[in-house]
Amino acid sequence: MTTPTAPQPFRVLLFSKTTGYRHDCIPTAVSALRDLGARTGVFTADATEDAEVALTPTSLARYKTVVFLHNTGTDVLNSAQVDALKGYIRAGGGFVGVHAAASGLKGDEWYGKLVGAHFDFHPPPEEGTVIVEDEGHFIMRDCGCERKGWMDEWYNFTSHPRRNENLHILARGDPSSFSGGAMGEDHPLAWCQEFEGGRSFYTALGHFDEAYNDEWFMHQLLKGIIWTARADQGRA
Repeated sequence: MTTPTAPQPFRVLLFSKTTGYRHDCIPTAVSALRDLGARTGVFTADATEDAEVALTPTSLARYKTVVFLHNTGTDVLNSAQVDALKGYIRAGGGFVGVHAAASGLKGDEWYGKLVGAHFDFHPPPEEGTVIVEDEGHFIMRDCGCERKGWMDEWYNFTSHPRRNENLHILARGDPSSFSGGAMGEDHPLAWCQEFEGGRSFYTALGHFDEAYNDEWFMHQLLKGIIWTARADQGRA
């Protein structure tokens, strides 16, 4: 009887270029995601901030999914790079956006749809509660808790994510647990979608270094990477 072989690791691109506010946690996030791939054997990660080299059709075709980390700035990509990203997604590529990825390219409607919403503003960081909305989805399955105390910037968005019928909401904030929420009683913070042939996962969490040492949060990033890469079949 032959023993089933484990799936080969797939390639992931970690892209952390910024042209606006730069999050101090970026080096920690990159290091943690590289370690996550090596530790689990699920993926190998290349990290770059060079959009001229990485955001081309040839380069993107090497990767099953791309992770955008805190990419602030209205000009973080030029039009050719956005077009390359469009082609990659439409060919079945995956996209993971973390926290300030929603702050980049605010004038680009397509990018906003890819992420799921554009960032608007946030109140001062404080402790609050995240509620897991869909424990049955692959990304949130076995995350370990239905409610999670969390320290972060509680992002508000220019449009309500719930109004985007393409988004599958995975987690939301409890607006009674933090101040400065502008989304009403329903405050989505993480979601996924099938988008133009590809898959997208976004989480508004992840402002502080501590997030990337948190098993609950890193579990979601791992599962989000797997799901967007369409490598979820046969995995728990």
